[in-house]
Amino acid sequence: MKNLEEQYDIVVVGAGHAGCEAALACARLGLETICFTVSMDSVALMPCNPNVGGSSKGHLVREIDALGGEMGKNIDKTYLQSKMLNQSKGPAVHSLRAQADKKMYSISMTQVMGNTKNLTLRQGEVTEILVSEDGKIEGVKTYSGAVYHAKAVVLTTGTYLKARCIYGDVSTHTGPNGLQAANYLTDSLKAHGIQMRRFKTGTPARIDKNTIDFSKMKEQFGDEHIVPFSFTNTEDDIKRDQISCWLTYTTEETHRIIRENIQRSPLFSGAIEGTGPRYCPSIEDKIVKFPDKNRHQVFIEPEGEYTNEMYVGGMSSSLPEDVQYQMYHSVPGLENAKIVRNAYAIEYDCIDATQLKPSLEFKSIEGLFSGGQFNGSSGYEEAAAQGLMAGINAARKLQGKEAIVLDRSQAYIGVLIDDLVTKETSEPYRMMTSRAEYRLLLRQDNADLRLTKIGHEIGLIDEARYEHLLEKEKQIDAEMERLKKVNVGASKEVQALLEKLQTPTLKSGSNMIELIRRPELNYMVLAPIDKERPQLAMDVQEQVNINIKYEGYIRRQLSQVKQFKKMEKKRIPDDIRYEDVGSLRIEAKQKLSKIRPSSIGQASRISGVSPADISVLLIYLEQMYHRRTK
Repeated sequence: MKNLEEQYDIVVVGAGHAGCEAALACARLGLETICFTVSMDSVALMPCNPNVGGSSKGHLVREIDALGGEMGKNIDKTYLQSKMLNQSKGPAVHSLRAQADKKMYSISMTQVMGNTKNLTLRQGEVTEILVSEDGKIEGVKTYSGAVYHAKAVVLTTGTYLKARCIYGDVSTHTGPNGLQAANYLTDSLKAHGIQMRRFKTGTPARIDKNTIDFSKMKEQFGDEHIVPFSFTNTEDDIKRDQISCWLTYTTEETHRIIRENIQRSPLFSGAIEGTGPRYCPSIEDKIVKFPDKNRHQVFIEPEGEYTNEMYVGGMSSSLPEDVQYQMYHSVPGLENAKIVRNAYAIEYDCIDATQLKPSLEFKSIEGLFSGGQFNGSSGYEEAAAQGLMAGINAARKLQGKEAIVLDRSQAYIGVLIDDLVTKETSEPYRMMTSRAEYRLLLRQDNADLRLTKIGHEIGLIDEARYEHLLEKEKQIDAEMERLKKVNVGASKEVQALLEKLQTPTLKSGSNMIELIRRPELNYMVLAPIDKERPQLAMDVQEQVNINIKYEGYIRRQLSQVKQFKKMEKKRIPDDIRYEDVGSLRIEAKQKLSKIRPSSIGQASRISGVSPADISVLLIYLEQMYHRRTK
């Protein structure tokens, strides 16, 4: 019997948040692409929290959009509530977050995928990668025996590889939400020398909205002013009625129930072998690790507009079913709550991402790329960002173009990928603003100014959007120049406005820029005394205001970036033999040989490589260069 054989340019394995971005990027760049999913119901699935964005994650979504990805546009179409977090702090940590209608998010992304030229979406389980004798990818084989030949393959398998869902003594070999696991691909990857590891994550119960007493909770509203995730949208394009979330807290009774049943949790009984995420712990983890805290926040969030399922944020668990009922019933407002879906932990196979180049291509198999939770990260946004870059670089490899590698001074995406491929993470990696050294430059509000030119160069940003960006830049520069020449006199109108804004009045004239720099003032509130001010869009005004207020800090970070770039430009030859570098410590030789950094900058960020090792390496490279140029 002859099996099906087909030919594509690129195969994407998995259609979660990483797979969708990878497949769309490849197809939009003109490559004939097929994307496999174990179930058509799992395309862009949100198996855990029903939201997109949040602290640092909002930055990633806006960067994905600035480069030409889809996540920002999709959440703008399907959000239930929108909030800008951390508004009491500086602009570097402002982060957009939106509650999603989970089902509509998946349906909308499936429609986009289905209507994209060059893209085939196919249900089927990929069981093998096909690799030539000289270490080049040749395609994949599915469970049915069908062979799909391709010049590049992108692995975005999420949490499906040998997945196991567990609560109490109940263990089922399924993927998230009871979907089919992918049980065979791991063995094929291992056979080709790829090292695998076991991680775990978890999710809370879903409860019936009709059984919740909201009068015992605090209502959480969305923002009145809506900021879109996508730079292609305005507030008017996406504004709609928002749905409330609710805040309640665990109690001493909750904690007692958990403590008394802790040995029944597979996390503590040894039934779970995978390593979980430190920054998204289960409720039993919180109770054990923070015994002094007498309560923890619990957010009750809608899963969608047309469902009664509510997500119990902050109470992820793998405790047995009977304990889950007791635990949730001890929370104010949930005394009579009925569980629709049990909380569970899920463990799955993934890789140590130090096996990848910064382009997200495997070092050992040419043409095999990888992105998302398969790379050892957590979160929809981290997954989508990696999927986009893996897809872009797979396409560029086939087009004979140089890989796009964003560095740590350009984007949170650069920080994320550099951390994954350089630093050995022993737990699911989560993006945080504190991981970015240049976070004042890498704000969510300026992602388009940082990255849309790169998106245009890649081919994912069209001419009209690119021209719009250039016009925005021009308007910001022109307004900054104009403001330098605007002097404000101590007129009655000026003094009255300053009094109203509770800031010292003027003794003599002042420059407009000096006034904007005052902590109580900003560019927008001074409009009444700036008669020649042009009509500018709100995003342009925002950039002008931030540039003026944080000018000194921004200049300092730009100076630091110059030093950083010097180290990044010092390239390390691919064929270097670290064992030949005299005076390097053994640990440094081992770490450098394993990770094979592309630059001195990357080498300096490897755990176990000291500044002294870097000095030795620099001298050796200088000698190596002189030998080769003789």
